[in-house]
Amino acid sequence: MTRYYLPLALAAAIALPAFSAHAQNQPSPRIIVTGEGEKAVAPDLALLSLSVMREAKTAREALNANNDAMAAVISAMKAAGIEERDLQTSGIQISPRYNYASKPDGSQVAELVAYQVTNTLSVRVRDLAKAGDILDKSVSLGVNQGGGITFTNNDPSAALTEARKAAVQNAIDKAKVLSEAAGVELGRILEISDQTYQPRPMPMAKNVAYDSAGSVPVQAGENSYNVQVNVTFEIK
Repeated sequence: MTRYYLPLALAAAIALPAFSAHAQNQPSPRIIVTGEGEKAVAPDLALLSLSVMREAKTAREALNANNDAMAAVISAMKAAGIEERDLQTSGIQISPRYNYASKPDGSQVAELVAYQVTNTLSVRVRDLAKAGDILDKSVSLGVNQGGGITFTNNDPSAALTEARKAAVQNAIDKAKVLSEAAGVELGRILEISDQTYQPRPMPMAKNVAYDSAGSVPVQAGENSYNVQVNVTFEIK
């Protein structure tokens, strides 16, 4: 039986590339941190939800009465400077209303009493100073449901940019503290990813309270835009 032996140097040369490839596949030491940034800005847009409900013996009569009231509300919105693009019908509902009476045997009988028609109008108010007056005017013209008002920003991109910058700086500061505490040297950034949390418009009121002596008091407050970034740093 013939045996063949490779020289030691040649065997090492063949083994080294495999070992080298395995070493290259190992992740380098790293630090992963989460940075947070926030930017608060005043809102520049108010969203109103105004509903008109009318009731009558027939659906046709209820719809006609509702149409007249809502037409007056829309006309008043336009007269107050609200543009056509900022007025949108968000829902129309027609439903019967019943009275329920108990019979001697304990069962109930339903009696159709009337029909209710509800028309809901979404209004964008770009001049926040007008929001209270518009609410007052709408109620005086027939709005008798809704009245919710929320505040938001038409273009929050600038606020989000500032929040992202703050989040990245926060991540860098955290990574420096960790590396100094561990006695290692912080290297280059390997990866960054972010998550943006935009504020949901917060309702100011669920129902309209109309005071003929003055407009509805409205406080817009601020909206906070929050960003989180995950940053991976190399350890030298």
